Amino acid sequence: MTRVVLAPDSFKGTITAADAAAALAAGWAEVEPDARFVHRPMADGGEGTVAAFAAAVPGARRIPITVDGPADAPVDTSWLLLPPTGDAPAGTAVVDLASTSGIELLDALRPWDADTTGFGQAIAAALDHGVSRVVVGIGSSASTDGGTGMLSALGARFLDDSGAPVARGVRGLADIASVDLTGVRTAPDVRVLTDVTNPLVGPRGASAVFGPQKGLNTVTDITRADHGLGRLAALLGLDADMPGTGAAGGTGGALVVWGGVLAPGAAEVAELIGLADAIADADVVITGEGSYDGQSGDGKVPSFIAALAAEAGVSAMLAAGRITADSDTGLFAASASLTQIAGSADAALAEPARWLRAAGAELARASV
Repeated sequence: MTRVVLAPDSFKGTITAADAAAALAAGWAEVEPDARFVHRPMADGGEGTVAAFAAAVPGARRIPITVDGPADAPVDTSWLLLPPTGDAPAGTAVVDLASTSGIELLDALRPWDADTTGFGQAIAAALDHGVSRVVVGIGSSASTDGGTGMLSALGARFLDDSGAPVARGVRGLADIASVDLTGVRTAPDVRVLTDVTNPLVGPRGASAVFGPQKGLNTVTDITRADHGLGRLAALLGLDADMPGTGAAGGTGGALVVWGGVLAPGAAEVAELIGLADAIADADVVITGEGSYDGQSGDGKVPSFIAALAAEAGVSAMLAAGRITADSDTGLFAASASLTQIAGSADAALAEPARWLRAAGAELARASV
């Protein structure tokens, strides 16, 4: 009887990590009905972070909330309450930016006006509940506001020369003349999950690297946003060259100012869901993501899990929506591409659960 740990990331925009794990297990069971499965859906701080904890932690409870979304419209979402532990006697809140201020919540990009207010409102709701610890995932941001929306929701004030609040989003950054943090809520133990090590400003900063994804399409746009973030950093007393401060359009930096500690997303999630112990008792671990490419080795879920499996002497396998030619699949005993199995990317995207099930069966056959 093979013991299989299922630890995929979400396949962004198509299927959740939990559903991907279930499909892979169903496919493997077609080949080996007696196999024993342990589900540990993963995330690295981006889309699916709350869902990963909800699926893996017994007693986790979603707390519904309505926040101001990045399109200036209400968003019905939730944060997750984890049960009390020895170092978090009042429980831990898990809040992800993707479900409150994420780019997937936009019908059309809003590069100058989208902001992180909703994310801050969700954190504030968790603080109102009295939690001992807050874990935040900050992937999939819709904005480059430097986290000003989030800090505003926690009590900060960003004022222009006349003492009036500046506009939300990137639009208001250039007008900030002073910052008032006296009303900001006290931070508990705050862990910030991210796979991004970019600084706040410069050629590897939030605007230059991630701005185009959010609609900053010209050199002028990127330069204007970069200068605004630099101005914000100076007013907050933040080191704009610090790795990770550029994550989520600068929200990583704002969280550092609030008292948060930046942590590698995949490693932190793995620790909190007990992944290492699960892998140590397994024969095989299957991981995956939507696109396994040349960047997947840089802190992403599959490469992290492959290393964890190697350390435990356990075979690691990969299922991905696509596997590009520049990727390193040598980390895995076997790999399966949904695009290849389905015959095209469009077919794989249209029915991810179907093709993940087929991938699970293919990987089971490869293990024999």
